[in-house]
Amino acid sequence: MQTYERKTPEDLDCGIIVFMKVLGGKWKPCIVDLIYNGITRPSEMHRQLPSATPRVIDMQLRELELHGLVCKTIQPGFPLRADYTLTKMGRDIMPIVTAMDIWGRNNGEYVKEVTQTTIPNKFSVTE
Repeated sequence: MQTYERKTPEDLDCGIIVFMKVLGGKWKPCIVDLIYNGITRPSEMHRQLPSATPRVIDMQLRELELHGLVCKTIQPGFPLRADYTLTKMGRDIMPIVTAMDIWGRNNGEYVKEVTQTTIPNKFSVTE
């Protein structure tokens, strides 16, 4: 497998950059929130996030595990079953994820309106 090599170093002394490295993926905050709310299996997460492919959910779960936010447990039996739980660090990040959710709910209508009116449709014909 080929890995991406950064051309410029990351400033891991900056707290915001560290935060974005750990939770900056498109679906990571949603995945953490689902686990916090009792959705522990990747198949359940995909049902809750149908826009995210199973591959992306798996990749982001691996990254969350690597960074210490989630812990994976393999359940015995056939077929094998993976369950995810939040670690202490994952639980510690929940106030931020909750604040993101509240902000999104409070500003969602405005964002929808602005997105629908200001982003031109690249397929529309203008004269």
